[in-house]
This record gives sequence, C-alpha cells and structure tokens, in this order.
Amino acid sequence: MAAPRTFLIILVTELTLISSERLFHTRDRSDIQTRLRDKAESILTREYAQNYLWKYGWIEPVRWDSLPFRGVPATSEENVAPSDISTLLSEGQSSPSAQPETPQGPEPTLNPRFIGALKRFQEAKGLRVTGELDDATREAMNAPRCGVPDRKVTEVEKLDSVKRLNHDMSKDEAEYPHLSTTASTISTNQLKIQAPPQEENNLDLRLSQHVRKKRSHLLKAGKKKGAFSKPTIKWRLLGEGYSMWLAIDDQRSILMRAFRIWSEVVPLNFEEDLTSPAHIIDIKLGFGTRRHLGCSQLFDGMGREFAHAWQLGDIHFNDDKHFVHPNSEDSKEGISLLKVAVHEIGHVLGLSHMNEVMSVMQPSYIPANSKMELDMADRRAIQKIYGRCSGRFNAVFDWVRKDEVVPGSWVFHTYFFRKGWYWMYENRSNRTRYRDPRKLASGWNGIPSSNIDAIVHIWAGEKDLTLFFKGTQYWRYDNENDRAYKQDPEGITYPRLISEGFPGITGPIDTAFYDRRDKNVYFFRGRNVTAFSVASQKIVPGYPKAITDLFPPYIPGDHPLSDLDAVYFSFAHQTIFFIKDTYVWRMARSKENPDVPHNALLPRLPVNEQWLDICDVHPSMLTVQRR
Repeated sequence: MAAPRTFLIILVTELTLISSERLFHTRDRSDIQTRLRDKAESILTREYAQNYLWKYGWIEPVRWDSLPFRGVPATSEENVAPSDISTLLSEGQSSPSAQPETPQGPEPTLNPRFIGALKRFQEAKGLRVTGELDDATREAMNAPRCGVPDRKVTEVEKLDSVKRLNHDMSKDEAEYPHLSTTASTISTNQLKIQAPPQEENNLDLRLSQHVRKKRSHLLKAGKKKGAFSKPTIKWRLLGEGYSMWLAIDDQRSILMRAFRIWSEVVPLNFEEDLTSPAHIIDIKLGFGTRRHLGCSQLFDGMGREFAHAWQLGDIHFNDDKHFVHPNSEDSKEGISLLKVAVHEIGHVLGLSHMNEVMSVMQPSYIPANSKMELDMADRRAIQKIYGRCSGRFNAVFDWVRKDEVVPGSWVFHTYFFRKGWYWMYENRSNRTRYRDPRKLASGWNGIPSSNIDAIVHIWAGEKDLTLFFKGTQYWRYDNENDRAYKQDPEGITYPRLISEGFPGITGPIDTAFYDRRDKNVYFFRGRNVTAFSVASQKIVPGYPKAITDLFPPYIPGDHPLSDLDAVYFSFAHQTIFFIKDTYVWRMARSKENPDVPHNALLPRLPVNEQWLDICDVHPSMLTVQRR
C-alpha cells in the first residue's frame, strides 16, 4: 500500500506545481504590495544626483564592459557609491546605503566637477543648461531607464586596460599554473581552493574580468571591433530567468520579434537555440530582481532601471518592472518588453546610448506603440559596425495603385523577390516596409511559391495585365481579388505556356519588362534581348539583339552583359533598372544629358546604395502576413 500512496502524493504534488506555475505566469501581480524599502530613491537632493551622475558615467566614463559579472562575491551594501565620492564633496557626507526622502541638514555643495557633469547631462537631454538641480533635471533623472551607463570608456582606454590585464594575468599564471587559457572552463570555487586565502577576492575579480574580456576578444576577431564575427547569432531565454509578468511563450515571442527588428537592417541572423550546450549560446537573456542570475550589478527594486546588458554578452531584465506585451491594454501602465529588449539587444550588438528622441537607444524609457521600429539614426549606427545587407534577386517590379490618402494620385511601391521571400519597398520613405521580408506564398495567392523569373505589368490602353513568369509558363494575376486566375474573363486558363501567349518566345527566360514608351515587352535570355509588340502580338522585326547593342554602356566595360537577374521600369524614378548579382545599372533618361547615347546604362552602383535595408531574416522568424 505504501507505493500507491507515495505515487498519489507525488501526482498531487506535481499537479499542484503545474497549477501554481500557470497562476504564477498569468497573474497581474496586483496582489503584491510594494514595500518602501524595495523602491529606488527619487532624485530629490544634490547628494542623490551626484550618485546618479557617478553611476551612469557623467562624472567619469564607466568601464562597463570590463565590470565583473559572474563569480564575484556579493557585497554587503546593495548600492555601492564610488569610493572617492567624499573627495568631491565640499561639505556633508555621502551615505548611499541610507538615503532619506528629504535632506536632514544642509545639502552638500557641488564641486565644479559635479557642476560640469550636471551641465553635460542637461545638454544631452535637451534641458536648459544651468548646472542647477532644477525640477526638469530631477524629472529626467527619475525617468525609468536602462542600467547601462550613458558614458563608457573609449576603445583606446579599453586597449590600455587590456594591456595591463594581460600583464596581470601573466603574473597570475606564473604564480598559479592552473590559471591557463582554459580558465574560463574552471569554476571560481575550484580556483579558490588552490589560491592562497589572501588572494581570493582579487583573484575572483581578475578572473571574472579576464573571462569576459577573453570572450569579447575572441568575438572581436572578426571584421570590426566590437562586432560579432559570425553571421548567425544564437540566443536563449534562460529557464531559471523567466518573467512573472508574461506567459513563457509570450516572452519568447516578444524576444524573437525584438531580434528580428535588428536583423531587418543588418546582415545578421538571430536563431533561438533551446538545445545546444550553454557555452554555445551567444546571447543569454533572463529576468530577475535585485541580486539576480549571478550578476554583480544590482537592480534597484521598483525604481528606475528596467534592464542592463553587456556588449557581446548577456541581457538581464528587472522583473520588478511591470513588463507588458506591446499590444496589451496595459501598455500605457506597464513597460513594453519589446522596446526594452530592442534597446538591450542594441547594446549587445555594440551600440551605446544615443540622446535622440526617436532613437531606440536613448537611455530613458518612452512608451512605444505596437509598430515600434528603428529610427534612421539606429539603422545607420548599427550598419557602421556590421555593414549593409546585400544579395541577389529573382525578380523586381513596381506595383501601381491609386493613393487612398491623396485622391487622383498614384503610389508606386517596388517589390523585390528572392527565392521564397519578398519585400515591399516604400519609395517615398526610401526604406522597406515594416516587418519585411514575408513569405511569397502568404502574399501572392496561386503563383509558384519561390524562384519567380519575372513579373510584367502591361499597361496599354484598356489592357491592364499583371503576369508572373517561371520556367516555360506564366500566370495572370487578378488584382481585384488578390489571387492568380485559373481562368481569366477571356476564358483563357492558367498557367499557360509562354510560347502560347507570346508566339516566338520560348522559356525559360532570365527576366522581362514592359516598356511604356514603345508598348513592347522585352524578354532577356543569356546575352540577347527580344522585343515583343503587344499591339501586333508578334516579335518586333530585327530581334533578337545583343543586350549591349540595344542598351550600350555609358562607360566602356561597365555593363552587366548577360544572364540578368532583373530588369524593370521604375514608375518612381521614371527609368529602367538592370540588376545583376549585387549591382544595379540605371538607364539614362533621354532629357538627362544629351551627350549620353540613347538607352545607355550609367555606371553601376551597389544595390544596397540604391535601395536600403533589404535584409534576410532567419527562417524561424518568418511570419505569415498578408500584403
């Protein structure tokens, strides 16, 4: 009987735990009463302002990426002020471990060094530069913010530190042979056993710094300093670090979306990895409160800091903050996990804070709507580190529609197809649409799901035909009902052989486009181009011709020659573009320069200079979206 009773007890216990876990991850935490001691102090006095300016680097840049991280003994004081702060006060004493809400005596007089820091802070925040702790400055200091310092040590200063560290580590290795290049795989406790007691604390600190710097050094071996040196970055939400505010699946989904936002503007893929050993994971994320996840940097309770992160390292979220889904009804009350995650990922990728209102990298939290995206300043800053995206396309074309905002006008969005993905390019704002690329099959019903050879929009008189070509066949698209015709109004069934609809043209083709100037469709294959008259439904006499004869180079030798990826007439630019590999040639307009030969192709440009931020994302991040 003992065994069944034991089994029953275990079963009831497991069910209770499961039920408790569900409750834990779905409750709104309204039952939690915040205690005064768990709140970070408001910046009300000069003393507190001085602590703020120290912590976030306004007095002196902080060596943030070199700070100890793991294996560092916990300190008895949870908010440690700089050791030399007393030397910078003209009167009074700093006592950060016991901060009253209101001053209990005369405030300390600010040293000129603090006044200078306060002025720098005010200028960066767009405040009136007074050097006084006025109400506007207090409000800025009390705003929820990222825990990463605003001013960090420069790369030159870091290099000096690395040299000193290497010298120190060489002495350590001579004194303690066990401190070898495999030190990062040895636990701190093991080292303590072998190290002399009087060296224990210093060894903890130096080893922690060394492990962080060593990992950073290995990753910095790539094309640029401070950048991940590989195209695919693995990330994981730690099992021991789930948030109490959101369901686990919601947390992972929001983090995936945050990583995707960055992958849409730089040539990096972010892959969630739930199975590889921990040391394989590049970015580990977790939620915690106060002293958390083995990190020596404390969160400040229900106060200012919502998260912190290290370059090429980990991200920690302060779970004392009320994190919400960006689409949540509580988004005005809580903190958007999406916006915070995007900000902290920026730090991991190598960005510092930027004091620009629209930048996601500004240190203070400003509520974001559900369509939060990167500002142009964020895009250009991250591309200075990782470069711009580039790649080949199967087909490019302009989709023409009437503007719903401005009656009587037209909108020309450019679509780029690559394998099974597509991007819509907003020519007016010179950027891709929010949350592109998308699956071809989810946006275009009834056409092949990948590797389209060409799209031709015939717009002549009463004819308005959108045709998709692949292999030896083509499809006609019903724009009104957003699907490919199986049978069009004329009774023609699709897909149809190219040779049936365009006598004399046999597939497959490289690409094709419709020229509104002469109302011909131009089919490209190899080195040749063939003009097909829409009016006569015949090949124009004298064709096929060599591409270089019909579209000569403006500069001899600067020409795609053959095997083109795409050619299309741009309504936005009122000219024709030729695309091959990662380059584009624009055809000179007739009125542009009388000295340029007719139909001449101007010097080539990289595609990513003509059209910005057309980036791949990891397949796991593709979502089914409608056009």
